[in-house]
Order: sequence, then C-alpha cells, then structure tokens
Amino acid sequence: MTIRHPEKIYKKSNPILKKPEWIRVKAPTSSLYKQTSDIIKKNNLITVCEEATCPNISECWQKKHATFMILGDTCTRACAFCNVKTGKPNSVDYFEPIRISNTVKELALEHVVITSVDRDDLEDGGAKHFVNVISSLRDLCPNTTIEILTPDFYKKIEAKKILLNCLPDVFNHNLETVPRLYPTIRPGSRYFVSLELLNSIKESQPMVFTKSGLMVGLGETKEEIYQVMDDLRSANVDFLTIGQYLQPTKKHAKLEKFVTPEEFDAYKTMAYAKGFLMVASSPLTRSSYHASDDFSLMKKKRQKNTLFK
Repeated sequence: MTIRHPEKIYKKSNPILKKPEWIRVKAPTSSLYKQTSDIIKKNNLITVCEEATCPNISECWQKKHATFMILGDTCTRACAFCNVKTGKPNSVDYFEPIRISNTVKELALEHVVITSVDRDDLEDGGAKHFVNVISSLRDLCPNTTIEILTPDFYKKIEAKKILLNCLPDVFNHNLETVPRLYPTIRPGSRYFVSLELLNSIKESQPMVFTKSGLMVGLGETKEEIYQVMDDLRSANVDFLTIGQYLQPTKKHAKLEKFVTPEEFDAYKTMAYAKGFLMVASSPLTRSSYHASDDFSLMKKKRQKNTLFK
C-alpha cells in the first residue's frame, strides 16, 4: 500500500485569503462546550470536528452534538483539501464501538453521525468496524438514529456486502468536488466509484436515506455543480449538502473563491428543483451540520406521506 504525504504532492505555497464577514464564527466559550469536550476526552474518542478544524464546532458542541471519527486519526490518503493527518494508521481499536455507544448515551443524542479516515491498509477498508459501531449503538441506544459518512471503499470488493449486514438510517458519502478536479483535489479517489457506491446502497435498501456533499470555491463552475447534482439524482441520492471550502494551511489546495450566500441560495433552489428531498447550502454547511434536525424533518415527512398512501 502506498501512503501519500501532502507535503510531497502539494509543493506550492498557497496564501490563505482573508475570510469575508459572512464566514466568521465565534470562539467556543460556553460551559456546555466544555462539558461536551470533557465527555469526549474521558471516553478517549476522536471527532472530525477537531481533526478537520470544523468552523461549526462551537455551535454544535454547545448543543452536545459531535461527529465521531472511527478507525483512528491517521488517513492513508492525502486529499488536497483535508486537514486530517496522513500516514501509517494504528491497528483497529475493537473497544471503540462500545466507547462510542456509551458516549452517545451520556450525551443523550437523538441522532449521531459516524465518519472515518480512509483505511486502504485494511482488507475491507474498515467496513466491518462501521457495522460493529452501528450494532453497538442499536443495542445500547435503540432510540438514536444513525448516520454514517463513509470512505469510498475503493477496490474493497467485500465492503458493500459487509455494510448491508447492518445499515444506518442515513448513508452518506461525499463526492466533495466536480470530476474535473479529482486528479488534484482527490487523487486517491474515483468519481464514478463514489457514485456507484451511493447508487448500490440505495438499490439494495431503498428505505435508507442516501446523502452526499460538495465543497465549492475550488475553481469549479456553476454548470459543473449542476451536472454533479444530475449525477447524484441519477443515483437516487436523497440529501445534498453544499458548503464553502476553507483552506486549512498554505500547503493545501488553493482557495479560488469565496462563494456568496446568494450563490449558495441559488444552488439550493436548483437542487430542490432537481428532486433532492433535503438540501443544505450555505457557506458554513458541512456534512453533519444540523444533521439531526434535517433527519428528524425528513422522517416526519416520510411518515406523513405513508399515512396518506
């Protein structure tokens, strides 16, 4: 297995642009934020909120919402946009599922989002570990709905079969960007592999909501974003998130543009017109931002539609 290191691939130094007023957030200060942080640290868990330097961490943790990152804090890929470290991961922690379940119970989460680093070193890409986490959550937190945000499991032939043994309520896999930018932004991934993963999950389990997300501001065109929307709808993806790419360091992919709130609104309008059931589109939108509220709303809509059939 080849480990890609960002400093060896992305040699350019890209200046970090000053953020516009609409994208600035307040620093965390509340006691609820600290309570959430203390619970996560006590249970020795990793969150993507911290590892990916999410701009919404203050708001979410004050609500005791956190997105857990399983399978370690070290990724086997080096996507040009991502702030998670790259290298040789540690061995799988088989006690992690129960620690996550205990934490979710302690935080009293109604909806939990579980993501992971890419684990190309594992035969199944980590699919079995996702299933173990879901199974543990179903046992200990039966009233909590579960959303997973997975890697693409590229070249992991058995991964999809394993995942079908215990699926979540929402299956999320992010396309991240338009296909033209994959060679520079997601060099270890393949656009149509990601699409096929989303499509196959939906075909196998139609009642599971599927979801994907995009970053904008990397040099994509409006027409390319619209084409990705069409591709996702062809794969019967239900939910779409669109957010602003924020350049983590000078060694990461260059931020080409800050997309305005008005442009995000236009993307949202177009996405709904194309048939997505739920669309979140704003500068600070991230995959798990307000995920609990969004899922709760969609569940009510589905129940209402079922009653009138």
